[in-house]
This record gives sequence, structure tokens and C-alpha cells, in this order.
Amino acid sequence: MENRKKVAFYTLGCKLNFSETSTIARSFQDEGFDRVDFEDEADIYVINTCSVTENADKQFKQIVKKAIKKNDKAFVAAVGCYAQLKPEELAAVDGVDLVLGATEKFKITDYINDLSKNDMGEVHSCEISEADFYVGSYSIGDRTRAFLKVQDGCDYKCTYCTIPLARGISRSDTLENVLKNAKEISEQNIKEIVLTGVNIGDYGKGEFGNKKHEHTFYELVQALDNVEGIERLRISSIEPNLLKNETIEFVSQSRTFVPHFHIPLQSGSDDILKLMRRRYLRNVYTERVAKIREVMPHACIGVDVIVGFPGETDEHFLETYNFLNELEISYLHVFTYSERDNTPAAEMDGVVTMNVRSKRSKMLRGLSVKKRRAFYENQIGTTRTVLFEGENKEGYIHGFTENYVKVKTPWNPELVNTLHEIKLTKIDEDGIVRMEFVNEPVFV
Repeated sequence: MENRKKVAFYTLGCKLNFSETSTIARSFQDEGFDRVDFEDEADIYVINTCSVTENADKQFKQIVKKAIKKNDKAFVAAVGCYAQLKPEELAAVDGVDLVLGATEKFKITDYINDLSKNDMGEVHSCEISEADFYVGSYSIGDRTRAFLKVQDGCDYKCTYCTIPLARGISRSDTLENVLKNAKEISEQNIKEIVLTGVNIGDYGKGEFGNKKHEHTFYELVQALDNVEGIERLRISSIEPNLLKNETIEFVSQSRTFVPHFHIPLQSGSDDILKLMRRRYLRNVYTERVAKIREVMPHACIGVDVIVGFPGETDEHFLETYNFLNELEISYLHVFTYSERDNTPAAEMDGVVTMNVRSKRSKMLRGLSVKKRRAFYENQIGTTRTVLFEGENKEGYIHGFTENYVKVKTPWNPELVNTLHEIKLTKIDEDGIVRMEFVNEPVFV
């Protein structure tokens, strides 16, 4: 069996990409390839690209270099969002042989017939209007949790965003298929499933290839709560206008859904939200947070926010800062605005200088540290359930409680991928929470 080809994967970007990489990897394994680590020598390197952050674009070239260094005769394929938006640019990168866009990436094994190096990368990239079919994905084997893709694409037209250009229209997996995938995952001793998609609150649209919603996100959540063998379900990121009170109330009473919400805000200024063409104003956001706090006071609430959007004055930024400072949230993901080709925002007046963007980003990252600390402090003394992860980190094993508090205890391999009732005791110097077991774990 010495002549089996080896394939390695590198994923940039979001949880959805991780999920899709796993699906692509399984198609290689079905064709008789062996999957190896990206650090190892392989015959084929597949890089799943991202277009959302400036950084992801630059990282791509470094990753290609890394692959070629391991094996200069290796076949290098780029797939994913950046590959859809700028296929020629990626094909021109030294060492790249194949670039596959949104519809082709799931047929990658069809394209890799001849593993001889190409002088100039081959491009197979569809017009994005063709990306109207749905490929279900879930990732497994990489982590103690699985990412289950339920939806793809987006019909929103936020002025800064390339995702509709990269991923196409909003479309959903069928409820039947989502439940089948969830069952498959639960049978592989995976304790936690994270629901992913580009705009998961829009779930149901395009489920049967049309625009109408056959099922809603709320119905999806209800159905998943009944799948046996799943200990935890987590909603990854959901638009505030699509997170309905009925869903919040259901999660608060649910068997498996955890009290953790990640809700993009993007700006705390109504003026900027309008320029961004977001589908809500800040009062909607305030209402969502208040509702979550009413029914789940211990919930973790994460927020996405963009700084330096065109037209954002100091006053607008302070509106955002003060809004977030007063809001009872748990952490921030701060994105510094970067211009994207073919987006309305790239043409807007009022460009914010790079140093001001970076200063604002620093301020909000500082606020995030304070928010997380206050949230953790609030949890000290409470009893929670932890799911331990698989890595030995300097003699400790880390895990997350249901409400996303990061904890640590001395390393014990038998704790990996197990759930335990614990009491949170104190915050360590590194900001991670120490814990004690309510009942000492017994290992068979």
C-alpha cells in the first residue's frame, strides 16, 4: 500500500470553512487518499481560503510557500471564498496548480487527475449566480466538537461584505438531512455540535431550491433538541433581526442548546448601521440582549463589531464604545474595516485613516478584555458543566463550560472529550478560570 497518495489540508477563516474542509477531506479518503497533517510531506495540499479579513489574503502566499518547502513537486489547490472572488490572482501565486470556486470545490477529486505540476494555475471558477445548489458538510475528527453546516450564502447586501459575491444566494440544507448528519455525528462520540452557516437565522430559505421558507430556524432548533446522543448544541453566530424571542425562550428551557449567543452588531451608531445597510438599528440589539439576560442571566453574549468604516467620525465611534460599555455582554470580536473590491463601501467618502482605525480597534479590544473579565468574575462560585478538549497545554487541560467560560485543570488524558460538573473557583494570571470537580472523576 506504499503508493497511496497523501493529501493535507489548511483552513483559513470561519467555522463554516472548517466544516467544508472536512467534507472535502472525506471525499479524498473515499478515493483512496491518506490524509496527513499540513506539517507533513504530502502529494497534494488543499488550502481552503477566506476573503473576509485582509490578513487571510496575505496568509495564503505564506501557506503555499510552506507546502512547496515540504515537497516542491506537490500539487497545490486553492478552494473557497478568496478562490471564488479572485481566482486569477491566486492562480498566479508561485506553486499554485488549481483554483476552484464555490461550486467546483466539492468536486475537487474530479479535477485532480494528473498530479504533474502546472506552470500556471488552472482556474475553474463559476459565475456566482450558478452557486445555487447546497452541499451539506460537517467537520469531525479535528476537535472535540463538530461544526454542522445547515445553511450557505446570503441575500443581505451589507455594503462592506463580499460574502454574497463569494458564496452566492441564501440556501439551506433540508431539515431531514440536518437531522441525519446530527445523528451521524452523535454516533461518533462527539459531545458538542456547533451549528454553522453564513446567515443561519435565515435557515429554511432555499431548502427545496426555492425562495420560500419551508422550515424556520426556530423549527430547526426544536427538531435538533430531540436528537438522541447529543450532549450540547451551540448556535454559532446569528443576526440580531433573525434571533427571535421564541428561539431565546426555547434555548433557555432546552435539553441541549447552551446559553451562548454570538450576535453581530458591527456598529453602535444608527448612522453607521444605515451606511452599512444592516437590517436593524441599535434598539433591536438592546432588546435582544435584555431578553437573553431576562431568561438566562448567566448566558455568554459575544459581539462582532467593525471599526473604521467610511464615515465613522470620532463621535460615531464613541457612540459604539459607550453603547457596548453599558451593554451587559461578555466579549467582543473586533474587526478593523478593510476595503474590498466590488463593494459599495469601498467607494464611500469619509475614509478613516489606518492609524485611527488601529487606535479604535485597540480601544475596543481593551474593552473586550474588561468585559470578559467581568463576565468570568460574575461566574466564580457557580456550578457549571465543562467539556474538556484534547490538547495538553503546558501541563494543563482546557475546556469550556456550557456558557463559554474557559477553564483549566492539571492535564489528564482520560479527561479528554468528557463532561463533568465543576465549581468555578478563581481566575488565574493567564485569565483562564480554575475549577474543582463537584464529584472526583472515576475512570474505568
